[in-house]
Amino acid sequence: MAENTQGHSIISADMVITGTIQSSSGIQVDGKVEGEIRCESDVVVGKSAVIKGNFNVNSITVSGTVNGNITAKDRIELKSSAKLLGDIKSKRLAVEDGVTFIGRSEVNPSGGAIPGTPRPVEGGEVPKKEDGN
Repeated sequence: MAENTQGHSIISADMVITGTIQSSSGIQVDGKVEGEIRCESDVVVGKSAVIKGNFNVNSITVSGTVNGNITAKDRIELKSSAKLLGDIKSKRLAVEDGVTFIGRSEVNPSGGAIPGTPRPVEGGEVPKKEDGN
């Protein structure tokens, strides 16, 4: 039996959407979105897409411009034309040559905490050892 592809949503290049987008099936974005995108499936951000907002998705492929944070349960793929200003977090990450990425990344294939890994300190300062000097 063929897989059901019904329900895949496309936000075309001439569309502008403001607000939260929530979907259980895949989304392809080629237009402009200002707001959060939550998707239980896969998201494709096309070359012409401009997005201001955060993502919470299963996996994502970015070819366009994103100004926001991306959290993916599985995979983030940044194509060579991608411009990303924001932090990313996922189990897997693929980055092509030519990507513009300004932010922090957390890639952890196991998905769990890594023992002995120091936590970031507020303000970005590393605590100094107290050795009496």
